[in-house]
Amino acid sequence: MPLSGYFIDANLLVLLVAGNTGTHIITRHKRLKQFTVGDYRRLRELIFDAGGVVYVTPNTLTEASNLLRNYGEPDKTRLSNTLATLINESQEVVVYSADAVANAAYQRLGLADAALLEVISADRPLLTVDAPLVIEAQRLQADAAVNFNEFRGWE
Repeated sequence: MPLSGYFIDANLLVLLVAGNTGTHIITRHKRLKQFTVGDYRRLRELIFDAGGVVYVTPNTLTEASNLLRNYGEPDKTRLSNTLATLINESQEVVVYSADAVANAAYQRLGLADAALLEVISADRPLLTVDAPLVIEAQRLQADAAVNFNEFRGWE
């Protein structure tokens, strides 16, 4: 089944927004210490290869927004504007919190990740660096998650 795009977790959303705003932010933002500019480029390539569609949930957008705001001006405003653009260009899928907390993984992974587990599928898999989340998603459906770490370091 061909991909129609990826759901992106909050960590990768922060990387995507920061890189889209300015790659210099990737090396300076405290929430992006684990990533490189090459990781950002590979993330964009994977998204493009999957049709260019980014799927998001309100939960991951809220987490990403909160993480992005831990940065100084003037880039803080630029990051907020880039996030707003991404929100307008992405496909937002709403998951009721009551449904997410009913997911067995909620206690271990939290609300945002449990919400993602409710909506991912083989044609709209989750792209994440969170190993426990990948394991849980793949337990539900083998092709429902992609570990971004497998693509890191490729230049």
